[in-house]
Amino acid sequence: MLHSRRLILAHFWLAFAAFGVALVLGAWQMFVRGPLYWGGDVSAWYYRSVTAHGTSMAYALPTLVAMGFGYAISESALEQPLIGRRWAWLGWALVLIGAVVALVPVALGLASVLYTFYPPLIGNPFYYIGVVLVVVGSWIWVALMAVNLRAWRAAHPAAPVPLAMFANVAGAYLWAWTSVGAALELLFQIIPVALGWKSTIDAGLSRVLFSWTLHAIVYFWLMPAYIAYYTIVPRAIGGRLFSDTMGRLSFILFLVVAMPIGVHHLFEDPQVGSGFKFLHSVFTALVTVPTLLTVFTICASVEIAGRLRGGKGVLGWLKVLPWDNPVMLGVALSFIMLGFGGAGGLINMSYQLNSSIHNTQWVTGHFHLIFAGAIVIMYFVIAYDTWPHLTGRALDSFGLMRAQLWTWFVGMIVLTFPWHYVGILGMPRRMAFYDYTDPVIAEQAASVTMSVIGGAILVVSGALFLIVLARGQMAPRAEAGTYRFSIAAHQPRTVPAALNGFGLWLGLMMALTIVNYGFPIAYLLATQGNSVPAVMVGGRQ
Repeated sequence: MLHSRRLILAHFWLAFAAFGVALVLGAWQMFVRGPLYWGGDVSAWYYRSVTAHGTSMAYALPTLVAMGFGYAISESALEQPLIGRRWAWLGWALVLIGAVVALVPVALGLASVLYTFYPPLIGNPFYYIGVVLVVVGSWIWVALMAVNLRAWRAAHPAAPVPLAMFANVAGAYLWAWTSVGAALELLFQIIPVALGWKSTIDAGLSRVLFSWTLHAIVYFWLMPAYIAYYTIVPRAIGGRLFSDTMGRLSFILFLVVAMPIGVHHLFEDPQVGSGFKFLHSVFTALVTVPTLLTVFTICASVEIAGRLRGGKGVLGWLKVLPWDNPVMLGVALSFIMLGFGGAGGLINMSYQLNSSIHNTQWVTGHFHLIFAGAIVIMYFVIAYDTWPHLTGRALDSFGLMRAQLWTWFVGMIVLTFPWHYVGILGMPRRMAFYDYTDPVIAEQAASVTMSVIGGAILVVSGALFLIVLARGQMAPRAEAGTYRFSIAAHQPRTVPAALNGFGLWLGLMMALTIVNYGFPIAYLLATQGNSVPAVMVGGRQ
């Protein structure tokens, strides 16, 4: 039984409200920078919108989903009421307050600095203070997950930690360490300048500190999706998880190798030496290992479900899978987008190939396929799967759910594939205006128009998603039973200590981060004359 239903629902509804607003802003941005736009110059509004869209999607949505789903996992997997519920509500309140505090100056045109902060551009201090409040609220969740796991282990000293909780806490620890880089950048570099205490900033050091957070945050975003792969999908389609051990290894590998890889975003930055760029490129390649483990394990788990449903032959099990089940459909579409997005990521991690697509629309296409595509579609699946247990009401709009998932998939493909193409042609990202009468870029107009259509399809899909949840909130009451996670085909009675705890892996995670970031950061701190004048946004002096 979920004792903290209201708490979890509060996180989900706030997350999806931010998602809805950000989705509309994103579609508007594509329209005004495309050849179909007929109005005047809206450049200032465009950059406000980009900042609001990125901040909502990158910080608010995934943080709230991870927190809300994390509390549900804690109570369901550990079968104990959440310890520290009042603290959890405080964390939710800090995220809400922080989001409002951050987005008000953005709306006023005082913080058009994108969600990456973009120094030496400096926005209104309240934008950064709001982001800090969101992070602090999430740190409360991290602490509560550790406390609840510790309490459970004290009562079950010899038992394996349930896989869902093991993965949940791995994600919490990853986020705690990942967020340190951006926190250092904000607290010691950006906020002092925003408050007027300094007039210059070391933009190179800021970018290195943010790179600490920049790519590892993607793996924090994907943790709820991967937890759903392992612990929701097999159960929902009538099968079993192929291997509990493979799941633990995957989450451990994400914890260890996802952190020290962010400098591959700085291949074109002269502040970091080529040796460290190579090191980060190698670790970026290692991230494919837990992804491939996951793809194999989940495909094997799905095959188990097909065999249990009577599937015969080499591929006969595919035909009998419950394709009308939104969970089955969601994971299939997620894997397709994960494959396309991951293939594009191989280009980004290569120093030579990255130089041809750096800072182009290719990067935007890759990013959206992974996060907005493969990950967010699993956020939908998580909501659909948990909603009856959270509301105590039936969620039976299955046709609408399938339509929503299909339109999200189609919209994302129509959106991102043209972005990849125009990126290869050299179209830069994050620009408010393009003159499509210029013969140099005229051939890109049709591709950009396709992306605008894809964005419109996504808005329709997002509206369908919110309609499904709202209908579920108002449906007749129905007992959904106890919320359960998938059971492994061979459920372990005991688990090696290394696969049942985090001490070794946290030490390795921090050690690798220090090795990969220690020298570049120390060198930049020790080097004089790197600071440049800050450029204040919004006409401030």
